[in-house]
Amino acid sequence: MNDCVNITDLVDEEYEETEDIDLESEGVFLEEWMLAASMGPMFDYGEDVELGLRDFDTSHNWGELTNVWQSELETFSLPASIPQWPQGSGFGSSKIRLGELEVCEVTKFEFIWGCNLSQDGKRGISFYKPIGIPDGFFNLGHYCQSNEKPLRGFVLVAREMFKFEPGHCCYSNSDSMPALLSPLDYTLMWCSDDGGDENFDTCGYFWLPQPPEGYKALGFVVTNRPEKPQLEEIRCVRADLTDKCEAYRLMVNTHSTFLKVPFKVWSTRPLHRGMRGRGVSVGSFFCSGHWISGEELDIACLKNLDNTLHAMPNLDQIRAIIRHYGPTVFFHPGEAYLPSSVSWFFKNGALLYRKGDSVGLAIDSEGSNLPKGGTNDGEFWIDLPTDGRKERVKHGNLESAELYIHVKSASGGTFTDVVMWVFCPFNGPGTLKVGMMNIALSKIGQHQLHGELWSIYFSQHSGGVWVDAFDLEFIEGNKAIIYSSKSGHASYSHPGNYIQGSSKLEIGVRNDAARSDYYVDSSTQFEIVAAEYLGGVINEPCWLHYMREWGPTVVYDSRTELDKIISFLPSTLRYSVQNIFNKLPIELYGEEGPTGPKEKNNWVGDERYGWENRWVKSD
Repeated sequence: MNDCVNITDLVDEEYEETEDIDLESEGVFLEEWMLAASMGPMFDYGEDVELGLRDFDTSHNWGELTNVWQSELETFSLPASIPQWPQGSGFGSSKIRLGELEVCEVTKFEFIWGCNLSQDGKRGISFYKPIGIPDGFFNLGHYCQSNEKPLRGFVLVAREMFKFEPGHCCYSNSDSMPALLSPLDYTLMWCSDDGGDENFDTCGYFWLPQPPEGYKALGFVVTNRPEKPQLEEIRCVRADLTDKCEAYRLMVNTHSTFLKVPFKVWSTRPLHRGMRGRGVSVGSFFCSGHWISGEELDIACLKNLDNTLHAMPNLDQIRAIIRHYGPTVFFHPGEAYLPSSVSWFFKNGALLYRKGDSVGLAIDSEGSNLPKGGTNDGEFWIDLPTDGRKERVKHGNLESAELYIHVKSASGGTFTDVVMWVFCPFNGPGTLKVGMMNIALSKIGQHQLHGELWSIYFSQHSGGVWVDAFDLEFIEGNKAIIYSSKSGHASYSHPGNYIQGSSKLEIGVRNDAARSDYYVDSSTQFEIVAAEYLGGVINEPCWLHYMREWGPTVVYDSRTELDKIISFLPSTLRYSVQNIFNKLPIELYGEEGPTGPKEKNNWVGDERYGWENRWVKSD
C-alpha cells in the first residue's frame, strides 16, 4: 500500500472562534419539534430517503491516509419491514417525473477507491459507482460516503421522456435539444499519486465531465486507473433542466504526498430548497482543490419542472406514514413542565393581550378569536392565566398532548417532510455547567424543540442535528425514540447529559435527557394541521394563523450572576470563560415570547443547521 495522501485538521474545537449562539427566545408556550420524516416518495420500498451525510470526522490530526481496495461496507435495514402504502398518487412508485426527465433511485454500488484512517478501514472515505441501473436510464455521477456508517446512500439516474401526458408539463420532441448527452471529454481534477511511478491499482483519479455547450455536469467520475473514463460512463443534462447546487458538508481535506496538491470533498445539496424550491439532489459529491466558498460549482443538480408534485402522498398515505414511523417522545423523569394540547391550554385560562390593554381576553378552545395573519408587530401576545390556574397550566397536561403535523414537499417534491410540533405551555429553568459546578438559572425557562427519519432531524436550541437511522433507538417496529431534555425540551437521539458550550472546559448550558413514564406516542396522538400541496383538503386550525407571540417579553439580570462566577475563577481562565459566556443563549439576559409555527422560517424552508457540533454529550 502506498501512503499517498495526507489529511489536514478541519475542525477547530475552540468555542471562542464559532459564531454567536442565538437560541431565538422560542419558548414560553409553543415548542417546535420537527420530525422531518423525509419519506422517499418515488421509491417502492417506501423508506425515508433523506440522506443526511454526516461530517467526515477530521477534528483530529489523523496523520497519513492510505489508498486501499476495500470490501463492501455493512448495509443497514430498518427493524421492521415496510408496509404496503394505501393506493393513490405517485407516492411509493419506483420513478418520478421531473418534466422532460424521469428519475429512478439506485442504491447498489461497486467500490472504486477509498482512503483509510485506521487499520480496520472503519475510519475513512470510500467512492462508489452505481450499478444495476435500469434499462434506458443513465448515470449522472458517482457516490461517496464515510466508512464509519453502513452503506445506505443513493444516487439518481435519469432517462429522457418523449411522451406528452395531460396534466403534466410538455415533454421534449424531435425539434428540441436532447435532455441528456454524453460529455465531450474529462478533466482530471486530482489523483492521489500525482502520476508518479506507483501502483496505479491503489490510487484514485477524479474526473470532471466536460459537457457540450448548453449542458451541465451533475457529478464526478472516480477511477483507480490513470486512463480517462469512457464517454458513455455518464450523461450531462441540458442546462434548463438543472438548478444550482452548493457544497454542503466538508467530508475530507487531503493533499498528495508528492506535489502537496490540496483536495477537498463535500456533500452537496440544492441551492434552492424548502417547500417552494425545485432543486433535486442527485446524491453526488463535489470535489476541488481550489474552490472558494461562494463560487458557483462546476456541477449542478436537477430541477423539477413538473408542477403537479405527483409523487407526494395523499391524505390516507400521510396517516399511514405517521402510524408506521411516528416516534415516541420521552420526557425526563424529573420534568415538571410537560406538553398539552393547544385547546387544553386555551380552555384552561390562556389570555390574549393587546398593546396598551392591561386586561387579557379569554381565548376560545379553537382560537377563533385570535387575530389572523399579519406579522409579529408586537401588537398582540398570549400569556398564562392570571388566577389560581397559572401554576397548573405551566405544568401542562400529558393526557391531552398530541403532535401537530405539517406535511411539505422537499427537494423539488422528490422528498416528503413530515414536520411535527409539540406544544408545551412552559419551559422550566435551565442549568449552567461550569466544570464540576451545576448552577441553576432559576429565572430562565423559555424556548423550543424539533426532530426527523433515515435521518431524524433533532431540533436543539440554536438549530439542530440530523441523526441517521442506524444511530437511532427504536421502541417498536420502525418507530424511533426521541428524548426531550429536562425543562428546555431540546431533543436528542439517546439519553445523557448534553452541554451547549465548550466541551473542553465543560462550560455551557446543560441539558439532561432520560427515559421515563412521561411520553407521547406520535403514531397515535397526532393531528394533521397543514399540507399545502393538497389544496383545501386539510382544514387548518384557527390558532395556526395567529402570527404574533405566544408569550410576553421577559427581562432577566442573569449577567450579573455570571460576572460573579467569573470573578472567582483563576485569572488564567477568566478570558476564555468570559468569551464562552458571551456566546451563551440570549435568554440569560431576557427574551421575547415565541411565535407560532407559521412564523418560523422553516415552515416553508429548510430545517436549521450549523450547531450540532457544539452539543457535546457529557459522560
